[in-house]
Amino acid sequence: MTNAVNWDAGRWQARLDELRAAHHVPGAALAVLTGGEIHELASGVLHRGTGVETTTDSVFQLGSIAKIHTATLIMRLAETGVLDLDAPVVEVLPDFETIDPEATAAITVRQLLSHTSGLTCDFTLDTGRGDDCIARFVEASKGIAMDCPPGTAVSYSSVGYQVLGRIAEVLTGLTWDQALKDLVFAPLGLKQSMTLPEEALSFRAAMSHLGDPGQDPEPAPAWDLMPRSAGPGARVIASAGDVVRLARMHLDGGLAPDGTRVLAPETVEAMQRRETDVPDKWTVSADGWGLGWTLYDWDGTPGFGHDGAAIGQYAYLRVVPSAGVAVALVTNGGGARQLYAALVRELLGELADVRIPGAFAPPTEPPVVDLARFAGVYRREGVIITVTEDRKLVYEFVDGMKDFSPPLEMDLQPVTDTVFAASGAGPSFSEDWMPVVFSTLSTGTDCVYIGMRAAPKIA
Repeated sequence: MTNAVNWDAGRWQARLDELRAAHHVPGAALAVLTGGEIHELASGVLHRGTGVETTTDSVFQLGSIAKIHTATLIMRLAETGVLDLDAPVVEVLPDFETIDPEATAAITVRQLLSHTSGLTCDFTLDTGRGDDCIARFVEASKGIAMDCPPGTAVSYSSVGYQVLGRIAEVLTGLTWDQALKDLVFAPLGLKQSMTLPEEALSFRAAMSHLGDPGQDPEPAPAWDLMPRSAGPGARVIASAGDVVRLARMHLDGGLAPDGTRVLAPETVEAMQRRETDVPDKWTVSADGWGLGWTLYDWDGTPGFGHDGAAIGQYAYLRVVPSAGVAVALVTNGGGARQLYAALVRELLGELADVRIPGAFAPPTEPPVVDLARFAGVYRREGVIITVTEDRKLVYEFVDGMKDFSPPLEMDLQPVTDTVFAASGAGPSFSEDWMPVVFSTLSTGTDCVYIGMRAAPKIA
């Protein structure tokens, strides 16, 4: 379904320019599908050092929106019959292994797609630039602690998507990069999408920017700080328009604009079907998760999409099927989350009659909550979280993440009896407050969600 909407390019260009400047975002590109047409706008500069202007064909690092590309690739392979979503991963990857033999035998492709495998997120390792980099990463991840047993909770997992990338390589005999080009980019005509940094040299590429909140950020020390092995979960480089073109195929029942069938209608429907609920409904506005897609519920209006964060670049995709509307915003630093919150709320409100809730924050009169029952130490790979009875939280990076950042110290304000708002997280995590959600795994183990990742209580 599409709405007949008169797109006022001048008005939205002015609004994009205004909000981008107000939130110190160096450059941004916006693509909007409405009324059956894709409209593209650009604002600011790609690099504050060189002053090169952002254009609609500029390409940005999409971060975790790459997971949608990988999920689409995996579902294409599943349609051919070479992959059973409910079969154990070890049937496809005999060398796949986790720290827990029972988990190794149980984890399925469906669980990888829906973030219910228990595999962690924050294990990073540069395995080089060779075509074997993803295979080497999956091999190296064998001894890494899991967030939770498979099927017991949702816990956002980039490692799971790197395993999916390796599955695609084994089934196609190609690198993940080439398989994505052949099976997703090419049939959709995505000419401004790529996976390797050297491919971005043919385009106007956005430079990452870093800096303190509320100030104009400076160019990052390097354009691309991700290893090649992170690709399936974190690195597709694309224009905002190409992000919306991918979403449009999912809106159109799996058809490319030229009539090429990329996915079957039932596959598209399955990807948007709820696989799991999400205790943390605020970090990425998720109400649930499908096969790849983040699922939203806007006062009864369903939607799907995904967020993405590279180092110094942030991207957002929101789709409202009932209105035939898709919005992609890509940025290269600064207060990107605030820009997204203001601009996309306005766009979806006008074009799709959707009301996105306001920023996550504690209520004016917060409830009285005894934090003593949640006090303790929680741990997942790369992170130790300490919660004290006096409503303090320390978020400490350890293991391979130890040099990522100094420990973050936050104050907790109650929102409900299990949800707290933490101050001091920074604008890339939230608009003003970071959600901290206490929950329980199906095994009965207490855990805390920060950044959509479950950390079990250990003390």
